[in-house]
Amino acid sequence: MLALQWLENAYKTMEKIEQTQLENIKVAATIMADAIEKKKWVHTFGCGHATIPVEEMYPRIGSFVGFHPLVEMPLTFFTQIIGQMGIHQFLFLERTEGYGVEIMKNYDFDAEDAIWLFSHTGINAVNIDVALEAKKRGMKVIVYGSASEAEGKTTRHSSGKTLFELADVVVDSCVKLEDASVPLKNHFDKVGPLSTLGFITLVWMTITTVAEILEERGVKLYIHPSHNIPGDTTARERLDDAIGEYKKRVKSL
Repeated sequence: MLALQWLENAYKTMEKIEQTQLENIKVAATIMADAIEKKKWVHTFGCGHATIPVEEMYPRIGSFVGFHPLVEMPLTFFTQIIGQMGIHQFLFLERTEGYGVEIMKNYDFDAEDAIWLFSHTGINAVNIDVALEAKKRGMKVIVYGSASEAEGKTTRHSSGKTLFELADVVVDSCVKLEDASVPLKNHFDKVGPLSTLGFITLVWMTITTVAEILEERGVKLYIHPSHNIPGDTTARERLDDAIGEYKKRVKSL
């Protein structure tokens, strides 16, 4: 049954993450905790399906203030497939050098901020633009993706660098570069990709580690609560506190 084959591949991906990436996660999480403790930002960015981890982490039940999503609609919203904001336009934009530079002009970044980038291959121009601009501003650059698999891949950026080569910290998603993982008998292409699962696994391993570090330092976390639990009469109040804190901090941008 192919469903079970995909599930086995997913288990193996998560096992490899556990076996090989815990130290890298701790390094990345410490950089993030340092920024959040100072009331600075961890900016998050990805393109295409690599925006899914950005959208998953914040705002989200069980996450907390400190993560600032940089999501460009033309780089994430292509569910119309064809026509306006279709797949062809998206692929063009993520490979177009200079677009990321324009994105970064919209915000007042701080050198003590960090930026957390998601890219499966690390070769597309817009992600590399964003990383280079972040480094110019003094920010730490944290990159999650298929780093070991992408080694030797040719960048699409004139800098000659891949995203992984620009990072201060790399965490490997442990997913094969082809992403899809389940072969079919009568087709060349496989089905059942794993990169999103790898990213989401790493997101929550990282954010829980950030929370652990900050709690050990005595830092108050503004956590988004579940507001669907019967009998929890203060959930909305706690949510309002979290949103209020976010509103105060985001004015700096």
